[in-house]
Amino acid sequence: MAYSRLKLACLALALVSIVVAVVMPPCAAQDSAQDYVDLHNAARADVGVDPVSWDDTVAAYAANYAAEGQGICAHQHSGGQYGENLYWGSSASASASAAVDYWVAESEYYDHDTNSCRSGQECRHYTQVVWSSTTSIGCASVDCNNNSEVVIICSYNPPGNIDGESPY
Repeated sequence: MAYSRLKLACLALALVSIVVAVVMPPCAAQDSAQDYVDLHNAARADVGVDPVSWDDTVAAYAANYAAEGQGICAHQHSGGQYGENLYWGSSASASASAAVDYWVAESEYYDHDTNSCRSGQECRHYTQVVWSSTTSIGCASVDCNNNSEVVIICSYNPPGNIDGESPY
């Protein structure tokens, strides 16, 4: 009888484990298309810019460049038809949230009155995120350096950061 109780307890534990694994969302990084869109749109709303949407064609472009690996892992922009932001992080910490937060943090270096970055600072990742004429995005990621690093690419259509124009 003790064996049956033990067997029943093990079976119940296994069943609970399966239910938890199926029902509970993963604790992984935010990497869905909607996560990227929501994060971008939060920053855009802060400056009164219309939201962007996910575009599968733009996402396919980002994914193709990410899949090529060599250029993106060397931290090089694709030079393609879309605007582009790149983010590098460790495999343990890279996520949609980490990438977009990093780009948006550059807002402190952007001076809207002069439409320029503070001297010696970078702000063009931020201005691309909030570029008012951009209507759609697509993002992808790739593991680099023996899976110790992740590079995230977001592509923007139409591209922003046009010389002499204000992002919003």
